[in-house]
Amino acid sequence: MLGISLPSQFEYRNGVLHVEGVSALKIARECGTPVYVYSTTAIAERFAGLEAGLSEVDHLICYALKANSNQSILKLLNGLGAGFDAVSGGEYARAIAAGAPGQKIVFSGVGKTESEMRSALEGGIRQFNVESEPELLLLNGLAASMDAKAPVAIRINPDIDAETHQKISTGMAENKFGVPIRRARHIYSRAAELPNIDIVGIDVHIGSQLQNLEPFRKAFSLIAELAAELRADGHAIKRIDLGGGLGIAYNSREETPICPEDYCEAIIETVGHLGCEIEIEPGRYIVGDAGILLSNVLYLKDGADRRFLVVDAAMNDLMRPAIYDAYHEIIPVSEPGPDQSPLSVDVVGPVCESSDTFAKQRLLPAIGAGDTVAFLSAGSYGSSMASEYNTRALVPEVLVNGEKYAVIRKRPTIKEIIDRDIVPAWL
Repeated sequence: MLGISLPSQFEYRNGVLHVEGVSALKIARECGTPVYVYSTTAIAERFAGLEAGLSEVDHLICYALKANSNQSILKLLNGLGAGFDAVSGGEYARAIAAGAPGQKIVFSGVGKTESEMRSALEGGIRQFNVESEPELLLLNGLAASMDAKAPVAIRINPDIDAETHQKISTGMAENKFGVPIRRARHIYSRAAELPNIDIVGIDVHIGSQLQNLEPFRKAFSLIAELAAELRADGHAIKRIDLGGGLGIAYNSREETPICPEDYCEAIIETVGHLGCEIEIEPGRYIVGDAGILLSNVLYLKDGADRRFLVVDAAMNDLMRPAIYDAYHEIIPVSEPGPDQSPLSVDVVGPVCESSDTFAKQRLLPAIGAGDTVAFLSAGSYGSSMASEYNTRALVPEVLVNGEKYAVIRKRPTIKEIIDRDIVPAWL
């Protein structure tokens, strides 16, 4: 259909889009729209593929919670043997609540607070990926007050262009993340002097949604060289955390994502000889293609020079197009006929901002009011970034497993939203 390639867990059966064995129309009718729907099998298969690719080296796949932190997805991945990458105290608490042991949680982020550090030290932590000397000093002092030692990997900024969107590039000198690679040996020397810091490794992450393997290779090779230098300086480098960033094809006709086997091979070729435990932090790659957002069409509206397809999903439900001008494939849930002529439409939501636009001049099969559409590749940075802007209820989530499905986050009522506000007595 219009050249769009669907993931294997999403297919038309008897003219209706199915997620595994469940009709998307059934979910839309029973749960209402907009609604996120995820495939259990798709998530498990992506994780298993990375596990197989890294099988010849000691490794831990630390799923990046920021991509999608629903407890059901975390429990699924925890059961598969995943570790977790948290970037806030809340994400750390989510991983713990999902059953993950602290020793399998990596705490990343450029602005960790003292209370977040304390919680992680109390609950157990695999390592802190430290991003600055002030953070290192704060962590050492806090650990000393708790009679503890904090396991640490220093995040290195290698000044490498990830060739991705500028808002998700994290490994260039101009970005806020990590310490400059030219200062790495100094920072490690400083860390070694701190009595309550335990140096365990090196961390690097150059960006998200990479479509080219070469920036990965460059960054990993620099880290391998740095590991040799640090070991020569007397530091025990046991782990190499290579971050995440493996991209997916949002536009299946124009984008060719990195083959995961090639990505794993590049890891083994560049750092496999070090004898370190390798950590990677994929998020989008594991859950992105495993999810769709279902939305009903409200109106087909004729403008002065274009047609608008107005849907009941909005920018608060799926923020990526408004923030990044991101592309998502949009398909009808009811399969179009082979002779159906496409229409050029702007797909827009109900929020009173022009940024509430999902697609401009997109060729879609003839769709009208009452039809249901699916936004593809919506499993990552969809629900986790959603808000209640315009007092729109937070979008619910559904997990499909074979022939069954379950609501894994319900839609709050408007009364529940309003009742969270606290009105002072003088009003």
